[in-house]
Parts: sequence; C-alpha cells; structure tokens
Amino acid sequence: MKAVVLAAGKGSRLRPLTNRRPKPMLPVGNKPLLESVVESVARAGVDEIVLIVGYHRERIQNHFGNGDRWNVDISYAVQEKQLGTGHALLQAESHIDSDFIALNGDRYFEPTVVEDLIDERHQTGKSCLAVTRVETPNRFGVVELDGQTVTNIVEKPSPGSMMSEQINAGVYAFGPDIFSAIRQTDGHDEQALTTTLQTRSEIHPVRAIRYDGFWGDVSYPWDLLWLNSYILDQHRSTCESESHQSANIAVSAIVHDDVVLERGATIQPGAAVLRGTAIGKNATVGVNAVIEDAVIFPDATIGAGAVVRDCIVGANATIGPNTTIEGGSTNLILDDNIHHDVNFGGIVGDNAYLGGNVVVTPGTIIGESVTADSGTVVNGQIEDNALVQRG
Repeated sequence: MKAVVLAAGKGSRLRPLTNRRPKPMLPVGNKPLLESVVESVARAGVDEIVLIVGYHRERIQNHFGNGDRWNVDISYAVQEKQLGTGHALLQAESHIDSDFIALNGDRYFEPTVVEDLIDERHQTGKSCLAVTRVETPNRFGVVELDGQTVTNIVEKPSPGSMMSEQINAGVYAFGPDIFSAIRQTDGHDEQALTTTLQTRSEIHPVRAIRYDGFWGDVSYPWDLLWLNSYILDQHRSTCESESHQSANIAVSAIVHDDVVLERGATIQPGAAVLRGTAIGKNATVGVNAVIEDAVIFPDATIGAGAVVRDCIVGANATIGPNTTIEGGSTNLILDDNIHHDVNFGGIVGDNAYLGGNVVVTPGTIIGESVTADSGTVVNGQIEDNALVQRG
C-alpha cells in the first residue's frame, strides 16, 4: 500500500520561520517534522510514498530525494496553488491505482496509527479516518461519532459548542474512488477533504479508528517549542549518546541530557544548555550563556552571557552579548486571535541581529533581517528588515 503525504502548505501563522521553508520542514529535535512522518510511515511497512509539494518545494525535494536514506521509494506531485487538502490529494491521482494511506505532513504520530488504518481498510474496504483526543479540540476538526461511524466533522468550532473531544488526526485510508468524490464536491475557494468525507455518498460511511498514542500538531510557534521539548524528553538517552559526541563542548559547559546538538555546534566555556533545547548545525552558544526550552536553527550565534528561554532563533541570527529573551507565560495576539497564558519567549527570524544588552519581552516575534541596536527593548511583532533603535 502506498502513502500520500500532504506537504505543500505555507504555514502563515509560523512566519517568519516559514518565509524561506515550508511548514513541514520546521525542525523538531533537529530534524524536519516531515522526516518524522516519513519515518513513521516506513516503520509501519509502507515503502512507496508520494509527497505532495508546493510552497518552497525545493527544500523538501533536496532533503528527501528518492527516499533511499529511509529505505522507501519517494516520488513527488506538485500543488502549484494551495487550494485545500482535497485539491492537494487530487495531485497524487496519477500515482495511485489501489488502496492508499493519506497523511498530513505537519503532524507527529506513531507508526501504530498507520498500521491500524491499513488493517481496517483491508478488513472492511471502508474509507477510514484516525481520531484522537486532545485537551483543546476546538483548535482542530472535531469529529462526532455514532459508534465507529463518523457523523460530522466541524472545523475549529467555538469552545464548548461540541460534545465530542475526538479530533481528526490527519491520517486516512482510501481507495481510488476518493478522487472522483473530491472532484464532485462543491467548493468555492478551496476543496477541503473533510467536506468530501461528509457529503459524498459513494465514500460513506467513513469509519473512525481511535488512536491513543502520542499526537502532536504545529499550528503556532509555541507548538514547535512544546513538541520539540516533548520529543527530546522521550529520547533523552539517544540525545546524549549520539548528538553530544558530534558537537564541540567546552569542559566547563553544562549540557542537559535531553538536549540535542547537531554536528558542528559549539558550546563555549561556562555556558549552560538546559532541558528541551535543540541546537542546529554550526550554531554557537557563547561563554556563560544560558539556553533553555529553545530551538536554535543552524549557523545562529548566541553571545556571551545571553539568556534565551522559550524561544526559536532562526538560521544565521545573532543574539548579542548579555541580551535577554526571558520567556515565560504571556498573552499575545496572533492570527487575529488572543492566546492566553502561552509559554513563549518569542521568535528571532533568520538573519536577524540583536545587539548587546537587548531585552526581548515574552511573546515578541522578530522578523527576518531585523536589526535591534544595543540596549533596546523589543516587544510585539517586528516586521522583516526593520531597524529597532533606542528612544
């Protein structure tokens, strides 16, 4: 059975991180989220994968190639315009001639969910949808059930309006008939796969397969931090034994055992790299700097004495000496919504430069190639290429 992975999206809520890379290529534990999807599919016994690519597709194709590294055969289909999940799936039609698995490329899940859907499809011949339980179901597509039959899918309902806590986990099993059903689905600007599942009688009933394993989604920047921390905590022994050997760590530096360091990373004397932190290739953490619960992209520089907590630092960004990104809980507005009590120090975009003794308040999003002069206080959302000056 083949797998089709939807990986064409932009991830606009994750800007500026997605200005130069598609959302599924954001790093979790120093490897792209999409790589975790490919690994889970391969471990489930699927050896042919079609990646639906679009936005900055070269980043995906250059990384995965033909799939040899993962012992799978990877081919590509292109969604030139992002017109919904149903439209994305249609791009794979020429690659599919029998039953297949379809998956979102920006989710984290275990191989068992793929195995269970394959088994269910083989046994029943029904279209299948994995459902899982989360604490905040209104952020996702809430699935209403009658036994094992899907009766309704409501995208991002208002809090408290739904009785179900089960959500669409973004993993499906279909036959080729799904393609004609998508084409016949009424749509305006976008073709949503969930609309097809609810309205086209030829694929009814859709069976829900309950999934109780770990499931993670990256919709907002703080989701990336949370997922990164969780993954590193679960694999702390692997982090320490494999990644620390490939980095340059000073004898007097402190590196926690659930930290992952990419090859060429440098941790200078007296620095402390604490729990939940991933540091990318050739990044540098300066003398006596403190990093905690952070994702540091390749070639970033953290200056001497800097403090960086609950923060994502983009590629080739510079955090000056004694600069503080304090982290902690905050309220912020993103995507025209107010998000309360979010643990989020902020984002520093690719190629940004923060001078010495800068203070970045919790929840700040600093765009690409921003320059903040020494001694400034930076807060809110700073547009790409902006200059932040004192006074």
